[in-house]
Amino acid sequence: MKKNAAIYCRVSTEDQAREGYSLPEQQEKLKDLCKFRDYNIYNIYEDAGISGKDMDHRPAFLQMLEEVKKENVNVIVAYKLDRLTRSVRDLEVLISELEKYECTLECAMDDINTSTANGRFFVRMLTVLS
Repeated sequence: MKKNAAIYCRVSTEDQAREGYSLPEQQEKLKDLCKFRDYNIYNIYEDAGISGKDMDHRPAFLQMLEEVKKENVNVIVAYKLDRLTRSVRDLEVLISELEKYECTLECAMDDINTSTANGRFFVRMLTVLS
């Protein structure tokens, strides 16, 4: 059975100026990843010009989590881990919440995939190191 993917893109104005990856560039890369993995794209969620310092002030992110809770989405695909959050605490909360609803996380540029035990271990180690 095909997985339903939520594509999540975020950029703050500082990120885009400094690192040069726009929302359309992130979207294109993630659409290609979904096609390669044979995922059905459920929806694309974008938070433009919003910091990743917390999860509470990003409308598209919160909407995406509601779809996870409704079990409409079983994989979140993001460009990089820092597009989801820059907080170690928030990442642990997010991973725990995704596990509760049997939803996995994949980050294209960080080679993160939480569908395996090794992937879950790796993402937690990254948060500790960051």
